[in-house]
Amino acid sequence: MTKIGLEIHCQLTNLESKLFCSCKANYRSFEPNTNICPVCIGLPGSLPRLNKKAVEKATMIAMSLNCDTPDKLAFFRKNYFYPDLPKNFQITQLNVYGEHSIGQNGKILVDDKEIRIRRIQLEEDPGRLIYEGISEKTQITLVDYNRAGTPLVEIVTEPDFENERQVRLFLNILSDLLENLDVSNPSLDGAMRADGNISIEGGNKVEIKNVNSFHDLEKALRFEITRQESLISREIPIDQETRHWDDKRKTTVSARIKEGEEDYRYFLEGDIPWILIDPTTLDKLKNEMPESISSKKERYISKYNIPTQVADVLSSDKFYSDMFEHAHNESNVKDIANIITTDLMGLVDTDEKREKSKLTPQHLADLVDAIETNKITRTSAKTALQECVSTGLSIPEIISGMNLGNVGNESELLKLVAEVFSEEKNAVEEAKTNPQTINFLVGKVMEKTKGKADPTLTLNIIKKKLAL
Repeated sequence: MTKIGLEIHCQLTNLESKLFCSCKANYRSFEPNTNICPVCIGLPGSLPRLNKKAVEKATMIAMSLNCDTPDKLAFFRKNYFYPDLPKNFQITQLNVYGEHSIGQNGKILVDDKEIRIRRIQLEEDPGRLIYEGISEKTQITLVDYNRAGTPLVEIVTEPDFENERQVRLFLNILSDLLENLDVSNPSLDGAMRADGNISIEGGNKVEIKNVNSFHDLEKALRFEITRQESLISREIPIDQETRHWDDKRKTTVSARIKEGEEDYRYFLEGDIPWILIDPTTLDKLKNEMPESISSKKERYISKYNIPTQVADVLSSDKFYSDMFEHAHNESNVKDIANIITTDLMGLVDTDEKREKSKLTPQHLADLVDAIETNKITRTSAKTALQECVSTGLSIPEIISGMNLGNVGNESELLKLVAEVFSEEKNAVEEAKTNPQTINFLVGKVMEKTKGKADPTLTLNIIKKKLAL
């Protein structure tokens, strides 16, 4: 039997400052080793000061994963030497004197399977190692400490996953959850990282680290399952170790024997006192939490009668959900949902495109209104939507400037229908006995007007001319 557990590291990217100092949490815009101070690199005499917002955001994550949240928090020093750890220790949490990390004993459903959350702890991220060189012999290692001290939440699951597919689904659910809580942007480089712990048939546990993406983790787990099954079939013992994922060779490579907790020489962080969280604060955080993804989905289906698949897309992506919430009203709700899921998704499918987008919820509301009042056809609306995204101009300005207005003049449409009848004589004869061919004739009129002909009026004119 295969057992897989995860250790997921999630940066709280939406905070202003690091976990124990005032340096910026968003280290990505800085030149290497410029977003640092005596506290985050551990110079003698410097003292950490806990970021209150980080505790609050981490507590929200714990609550959303159905964890127990303690009334008292403790921080520890985890001692080990590694080049990206400037202090030679990491300030983190440990449930050694009771359950005093930010959360524990949680659970979440993945494909109707309950995945248990062992604990959630708040800690500081180490720095970042950058490898340069074209081969192992010429490779050099650079260290950038800008990331050191960034607020990080580590989520440790029980070994409840049975295969790599369940892992991938869980990580996607967790990513959407963090984004919905507005605590993190998981798509940022390094903002969400996961290590896998895997064992087969009660054998020793192997940890897989150095995985750059969810997709790579899925491949690494699949390879490791195959490797361990092969060893078991040959009666070769499986070592308890840490292995790295080699992306070039698509294999896991032995890195070191796995450390035990005692190797880190944990002790209480003397510069940070025990943190008390009273029930009033917990109630306040619960009330401030946004509506959950599952609750949104249920509301979209039950209240607005939106199809399940559409509701799933709208509720799970915060960008689309926010756009929908601010654009719809009782009369246009289904049209707004349809435009977002059929047209908008293809225009803003990456973070970069969303950052550049000039689209507002008002644009969507005005676009639907223009369609419903026959000022513009649905075909032309797609062109208008693209223009909104790229320029931010209002719908009336776009309709006028690009000449997208609905061709609804009956005399003009009569001329165009006559032209189509003259050009498509065979189709006209067929349409007299096969109503489906009428759609072909309507399409030809649409072609002549570049999608601007009023479809209802065009259809009525063609039927009348066919004497149907």
